[in-house]
Amino acid sequence: MMFGSLKKVPLRNVWSHEALDFTPWLAANIDSLGQALGLELELIKEEACVGDFSLDLLAKDLSTSKVAIIENQLTQTNHDHLGKLLTYAAGFDASFVIWVAEYIREEHRQALEWLNNRTDTETQFFAVVVEVLKIDDSKPAYNFKPIVFPNEWHKSRTKRSASNQASPKGEKYRNYFQSLIDELREKYHFTSARAGQPQNWYAFSSGISGSSFGANFCQGSKVRTELYIDRGDADQNMQLLQYLEKNKTTIENEFGCALSWESIEGKRATRVAIYKDGSIEKSSAAELELITQWHIKNLLKFKSVFTKHLKTFDHLNINTLID
Repeated sequence: MMFGSLKKVPLRNVWSHEALDFTPWLAANIDSLGQALGLELELIKEEACVGDFSLDLLAKDLSTSKVAIIENQLTQTNHDHLGKLLTYAAGFDASFVIWVAEYIREEHRQALEWLNNRTDTETQFFAVVVEVLKIDDSKPAYNFKPIVFPNEWHKSRTKRSASNQASPKGEKYRNYFQSLIDELREKYHFTSARAGQPQNWYAFSSGISGSSFGANFCQGSKVRTELYIDRGDADQNMQLLQYLEKNKTTIENEFGCALSWESIEGKRATRVAIYKDGSIEKSSAAELELITQWHIKNLLKFKSVFTKHLKTFDHLNINTLID
């Protein structure tokens, strides 16, 4: 068998300008970066200001709602960007600190690993190399290659301690969502998330900023699967809900049943949801497994049905702005 020759393409050959080309591309492909790190990343803002400085990408991890900051370079890492990275981490109180570059210098790898070893489990540092590869004269392909990531072994004792401090109910939530995300990731490639949380909800990226899919336990012994809409502005959230509701008949026919179309009292967010009976405390193990399968089935349906409608709404809005 004959094999082609694998070649690495310099990043400057693909993106000529860091701020004008590379940063917008990374923003558009933030899902892929998250997959490489086991996070559900959603973009909040490009060029977010901290004093006189400007962070490349401000994001959040949907599974925890915690802040992620991303600083990118088309070249090898340098001391200037290390200082900026720490400034941005403090300015945004970041839980996930991500440095993306063509090459991670050894002294910077050591610095981030030292930070991972010395900081608490609430702050995690990552260094990621971007590779652009070709086989002979093929189209280029990109690859995110993590070089530095949290030392899970070193922090395991602290994590166990934190786990022990969670309430029995919190641990039930953690175990439930761990099983849910493991099946969604391994069987359906629906998510890159890897860690269940001691909370009554879990959010998953839709690939469209300001819209996520969620699995929840509600008050009153109910469980919910949802499209959650929060674009940072109450009017925009309502406009999107109203647009979707105008297509209610088509959407519900595609989904296969009636849905609940909701403005959320006391919040700027809106949602479309489906409910069933269930409780993390009152349901048996067999019943929780049925709820898991119900969540999975409906999360897959939400993604299949709503993604195209969300994209159409954004496309119409962009065309309106252009006109």
